Amino acid sequence: MIKPTKLISFAHLGLALAAGTLFAYRGAETQAQEVKPANVAPAVPVSVATVAQQSLPVRIQAIGNLEAYATVAIKARVDGQIVEVSFKEGQEVRKGAALFKIDPRPFETTLRQAEANLMRDTAQKEQTRSQERRYEELLRKNFVSKEAYAQFRTNADSAEASALASKAVVENARLQLEYCTIYSPIDGFVGKVMLQMGNMVKANDINPLVIINQMRPIYVNFAVPEQHLSAIRGYMAKGPLSVEALPPNSDKAAVAGTLSFIDNAVDTTTGTIKMKAVFPNKDLALWPGQFVGTSLKLYDQKEALVVPSQAVQTGPKGQYVYLVKPDMTAEVRMVEVNRNDGDNAIIAKGLQKGEQVIVKGQLRLAPGLKVVIAKPAGKP
Repeated sequence: MIKPTKLISFAHLGLALAAGTLFAYRGAETQAQEVKPANVAPAVPVSVATVAQQSLPVRIQAIGNLEAYATVAIKARVDGQIVEVSFKEGQEVRKGAALFKIDPRPFETTLRQAEANLMRDTAQKEQTRSQERRYEELLRKNFVSKEAYAQFRTNADSAEASALASKAVVENARLQLEYCTIYSPIDGFVGKVMLQMGNMVKANDINPLVIINQMRPIYVNFAVPEQHLSAIRGYMAKGPLSVEALPPNSDKAAVAGTLSFIDNAVDTTTGTIKMKAVFPNKDLALWPGQFVGTSLKLYDQKEALVVPSQAVQTGPKGQYVYLVKPDMTAEVRMVEVNRNDGDNAIIAKGLQKGEQVIVKGQLRLAPGLKVVIAKPAGKP
């Protein structure tokens, strides 16, 4: 027979077990509500750009070097002492402006002497001609022999020749005096003065007095691979080709010029052909000796599909982009890039106008992942 005290103990034990089971069930239910499914990934933030269709120029890029349109090394044409320098180093001068003056006094003296000799010889010429005319009249009257008349005629011709020689000496002396003042033959900028005022200078010395560079207009020399030569000559035959030049680290817009020269031979050591373009350079944005980035425009490509270059990725199978599908998931699309133009890539195959390509956030993407557009990028 079981005692009442033991029955009470078994009853308390059953109630305790039931209460524990109920508590565990409710705890598990609450925990199950708080835990999210492990296979649901958060959306990846990305930046996108819209595939645009527009007209873009087809260009050939190269590195160019600026060259003065004309360079003149100023030298003296007479010997003497420099008594005047009429410009400052680096100054812009105009054609015909006085640059140097050489002491003219010795040349003025020579000119006066030559002019005096000319007057003497001219007077002698006139006298002998007068005698020749008088003896010619006497010859017609048979008062003198032909031999006597011939002698006077020879004297007159000799005196006239002496006068002509004296005239030439005067002209040369006057020219030497003009050479004492040296003028600028072109518009341009003068460089460093090699001989200052007070120095003696020799005619046609090896070292110039100063060098003048003409910068308006200015040349840009550059070279392009020889495989472009046929296309360039073909488009050049249809009209002038535009060339743009931009100095490195410049905050200004590129300067426009025109292709003016194609070399007559390809450089066999580099496989390139040299070319030259002329630029008005009115604002002096280009300076001789600078290196510039050049862009030779061949033609405008109509209705080109354009995306930012950073949208194009390269994988084992080639180039591709990530697209944003209507359901806000990522899609991989293989593309074929025709060329790059600055920050833009021109797509030959694989995309259509209006599609959205991802330009930032590709590293965290995989096909089918959800995306959220964090900051739309501008159109290319």
